[in-house]
Amino acid sequence: MSDSRGDDAPLARRRPARLAGPVLAGVLPNQPAAVVETAAEVALTGGLELVLAFADVTSFPAAGDRDGHLAAQPIDPDGIDDDAAAISESLRSRVADQLNGTGVPWSFVTLAGDPARSLGRYAASINASMIVVGSKEHGLGPKFEGLLTGSVALHLAHRQNCPVLMVPLGRHDASRDQ
Repeated sequence: MSDSRGDDAPLARRRPARLAGPVLAGVLPNQPAAVVETAAEVALTGGLELVLAFADVTSFPAAGDRDGHLAAQPIDPDGIDDDAAAISESLRSRVADQLNGTGVPWSFVTLAGDPARSLGRYAASINASMIVVGSKEHGLGPKFEGLLTGSVALHLAHRQNCPVLMVPLGRHDASRDQ
């Protein structure tokens, strides 16, 4: 294997680095518990903080807001976006119940805009060790939605400097692979 100078010397071996930044997990309403459970297991095993993030697609990051977290503007200022706060609080409450007693230090944030972009920006801003997201669920509805919006996991995997862990959701029928 060649190095950057074109030499055919083997690459220098280095010790694996210890993960230091938090584990960032993207969460959604009605998402199976497996995403939070897996992210919590990774964080607990690594002795890391867990940051759970919900991306509100009804808003966008305000100018100058690099991570999509602090200041957001509604897409339609005349629209009724009061549900976004209620959805976020309901999700935070559900996650709190799920993580109660696990011993995992965690926090919850609401991000603004496209989930893949906002998770990516926020991961960079907090120096996340890893991003955990769920896969698309099986069925016609999620497949159609995937055609329209694309895959958050795929977008992140192609545009991030940290590892992206995709948790499979739904049951897979291996007999259909033939």
